[in-house]
Amino acid sequence: MNLHDHPDFDAHESVTCINDQRAGLKAIIAVHNTHLGPALGGCRYFPYGNTAQAMTDVLRLSRGMSYKNALARLPFGGGKSVIIGDPRRDKRDVQFEALGEAVHALNGQYVVAEDSGTTPEDMRIVARKTPFVSGVEDSASGGDPSPSTALGVFKGIKAALAHHCGSESLAGKTVAIQGVGKVGFALARLIRNEGGTVFASDLYAPSLDKAIAELGVIPRTHGDILSQPCDVLAPCAMGGVISATTIPTLNTRIIAGAANNQLGTASDGEALRQRGILYCPDFVVNAGGVIEIQHQRLGSDALTRSKALEIIPANLMQIFATADGEHIDTERAAVALAHRILGKPRSNPATQCAA
Repeated sequence: MNLHDHPDFDAHESVTCINDQRAGLKAIIAVHNTHLGPALGGCRYFPYGNTAQAMTDVLRLSRGMSYKNALARLPFGGGKSVIIGDPRRDKRDVQFEALGEAVHALNGQYVVAEDSGTTPEDMRIVARKTPFVSGVEDSASGGDPSPSTALGVFKGIKAALAHHCGSESLAGKTVAIQGVGKVGFALARLIRNEGGTVFASDLYAPSLDKAIAELGVIPRTHGDILSQPCDVLAPCAMGGVISATTIPTLNTRIIAGAANNQLGTASDGEALRQRGILYCPDFVVNAGGVIEIQHQRLGSDALTRSKALEIIPANLMQIFATADGEHIDTERAAVALAHRILGKPRSNPATQCAA
């Protein structure tokens, strides 16, 4: 298939395929939009079944980053990179050095950061070859942004509860979290600390065991978690889990989680609205990580960083009001808002390179 004919190709500015046999690196870098600044987005390391799956993911993820960064009012466009492989088995330093070389060849068009399957330490290896990297461990720019991602989702959940249920309190509420890795675990802790009950699942047994032992979450299988009766469903693993197949089985009032691309298709947002389920668009509610990365670059203090996350509930309230007023689903309302922000290209795309 010609890339331009791919169903998820959305006028992307560039797509770079990397096949470095010396380093054992198979990867794709997609830059969706640089109207607001260099494309910022993490590097996902995942055992895709084939290159076609990886291409679909990176195209969708990079587009979502454009929306996420725009709605967070950040001076960044949207991009993403994916590495094809198993991060628990295949990861090697030489791969990230090769990725750094590929990122550097884009001359600041794309700024890489950590994502699912990668770590701040991995980004430190990337930084050996390029300055166009954020979220680097033990550096002046800071480190792991996942706690801020979790806090942003937590704030989004509270906003959704206030809108849909009349109170933002989590005391006595039930939340089902699919995926208790770094972000899901931190989110579970925040919910438990406020008196909420957490059901959780994870395909990686040690992660679920840790959440059970340390936080007292109630375990569920990965297949059962989506249909678990709850006040809030929080997908915090991979995308595409809210689909025509799963929507009829959902038993929740609100969906708000950290996973990217939670909807299988754009029409799934309307299907949720028809069922009376309030969906918090993922690129709105999971923006805490990129907000943190920007404030690491600025050297902001802790109070400033925390206040910056308030744009997440503020955006959600605006999106909820638009969706209610226009009788449309929240995904459609959020995309429309992002498009309005992205509509005007900046005057000189070469002037804001992140280091």
